[in-house]
Amino acid sequence: HAKIVKNAYAIEYDCIDARQLHPTLEFKSIHGLFSGGQFNGSSGYEEAAAQGLIAGINAALEVLGREQLILDRSQAYIGVLIDDLVTKESHEPYRMMTSRAEYRLLLRQDNADQRLTEIGHKIGLISDERYQMLLDKEEIIRKEIHRLEHTNVGTSQEITDFLTNCDSTPLTSGSTLAELIKRPELNYELLEPIDHMRTESFSREIMEQIDINIKYEGYIKRQLKQVEQFKKLEAKKIPTDLDYEKVGSLRIEARQKLEAYRPISIGQASRISGVSPADISVLLVYLSSTK
Repeated sequence: HAKIVKNAYAIEYDCIDARQLHPTLEFKSIHGLFSGGQFNGSSGYEEAAAQGLIAGINAALEVLGREQLILDRSQAYIGVLIDDLVTKESHEPYRMMTSRAEYRLLLRQDNADQRLTEIGHKIGLISDERYQMLLDKEEIIRKEIHRLEHTNVGTSQEITDFLTNCDSTPLTSGSTLAELIKRPELNYELLEPIDHMRTESFSREIMEQIDINIKYEGYIKRQLKQVEQFKKLEAKKIPTDLDYEKVGSLRIEARQKLEAYRPISIGQASRISGVSPADISVLLVYLSSTK
């Protein structure tokens, strides 16, 4: 049988070592020059577009004399992508995969507006009207979750019959509607027949947020605590002119890597390959002693 060969495409392109860039995508050695796209060593259209967006935003903010934008690893996949590019050594074109994100439970497509609209509004890319719509939505979700957490149902025949019909275990003692929503087989929409205090009907988008926030509350809270620790390390800034030769007890490899990368924070330093937790401890002690 004859083989039909369909040619795909193969592209070779030159790229920079993205470790030359600040997390804002500005070149460390060329003030005012920002770089985005496959030129930074990434692969894929979405990755290129995401970098172009941030590089463009920061170039505009620079011209306006305003504080630049850095999305961190807990805020957006863009943050993970850029942090990986400017912090880690890449030997092949970089693709953004969910497995690269430590906080992917928080970085969901359903809550992108809640994560990023406020930031967009602050830098001037989101209108007041659109931002107000988000605030209104968040208030509706907050109030409705609070109501569900404080609305009790008992062991009446109505509740027993309802749960039985839903293939859910009948109650032996009182419960809140929120506790029922935590059950895998139940959700906010399903509970309407026994939720006699429900006076409004909400969009599917809002009902989804109510379900997610209640069902995964424990996991989300745990991840938020991890983010809190992460933010503390990101907040510990490292002077740009720090002389690592003066930091005693740093291993030679760590000193060389820190000199080469010039991380802006302890958090970023901790993600550099070749810099160990012990090196970070030494650096923290040094920085606290030089304040």
